[in-house]
Amino acid sequence: MNSITPLSELRDKIDDIDRQILQLINQRASCAMQVAKTKVALGEQGTFYRPDRESLVLRRIKELNPGPLPDQTAVRFFRELMSSCLALEKPLDVAYLGPEGTFTQQAVLKHFGNAVKAVPEATINDIFSTVENGGCQFGVVPVENSTEGVISYTFDRFLVSPLNICGEVEIQIHHNLMAKDADRSLIKEIFSHQQSLAQCRQWLEKNFSNVKLRAVSSNAEAARLASITQDSAAVAGRPAAELYNLEILEKNIEDESNNTTRFIIIGKQTSASTGHDKTSLVVSTGNQPGALHKILEPFAKLGIGLLHIESRPSRQGLWEYVFFIDIEGHSEDERVAKALDILKDSVSMLKLLGSYPRSVL
Repeated sequence: MNSITPLSELRDKIDDIDRQILQLINQRASCAMQVAKTKVALGEQGTFYRPDRESLVLRRIKELNPGPLPDQTAVRFFRELMSSCLALEKPLDVAYLGPEGTFTQQAVLKHFGNAVKAVPEATINDIFSTVENGGCQFGVVPVENSTEGVISYTFDRFLVSPLNICGEVEIQIHHNLMAKDADRSLIKEIFSHQQSLAQCRQWLEKNFSNVKLRAVSSNAEAARLASITQDSAAVAGRPAAELYNLEILEKNIEDESNNTTRFIIIGKQTSASTGHDKTSLVVSTGNQPGALHKILEPFAKLGIGLLHIESRPSRQGLWEYVFFIDIEGHSEDERVAKALDILKDSVSMLKLLGSYPRSVL
């Protein structure tokens, strides 16, 4: 019969491990501060955040993780550690679609960790403008939802912006019905973002077919309105309910259980190749036969995977379109560089939006 280790002995062991972990964490923080001093001495200015370096570290953590902690937990722990260490070097200001409590804010914290300063902006345009003008080093904007498709305005804004895509992050979206009063029969109006109303369309039609649905600028704004408007409710995420002291009446009311939104990180920085990258670009061919074939042919011939393609009106001429494209690889990779070189000779416009690490989680 196996002997059972006394609880006191196990707790003493845990206390000793905690002491060692704390010591090592602070050693890492001290090393990070030395890195900052070295960068300054070498004349480096601006942000010390490097999306390619962070991605490589987090991927290595996944490879080294022996368990029993799952990879996702290990990566989250190290992301927060890196976030705190970076804040000791030079804190980051990151703009997001506000107000506080939105899914975009969740995306900021998932990608950058909780040690950044998250700065709420009223619109996607304001996020771009703030980063362009140097008010924040980075911004986070939604680009695509698995249920409702692309966020068109984000794509359109890239046509006139000098910013790069520096990274990406995905958030699984769970919508909740929330209100001040638990009595559903009192609800006469439901606030939410237009995309969220669409993502919960079937549930809302089944349960609140006679209630007015009102689209507002964000889910957090919907929660705020529900907190001050009589006989109303909101569809939003759990953080918004906590922020505005609302009671969650129904959880996970989205029509698709795998409802996910992809966000991109925008900034003035470029990322080096990591071996696990995406490249985003926008091209235009004008109104000519076989336009799409001319765009895709170089990638097919060189064996480069096409991840996404989206067409948008160019606003330059009738029936002329621009194509937003995501491909596998980095613009510095030999095959990708060759494909882009071939492509630029067969299109009227090619703009590289950025090469960046693929989302780790």
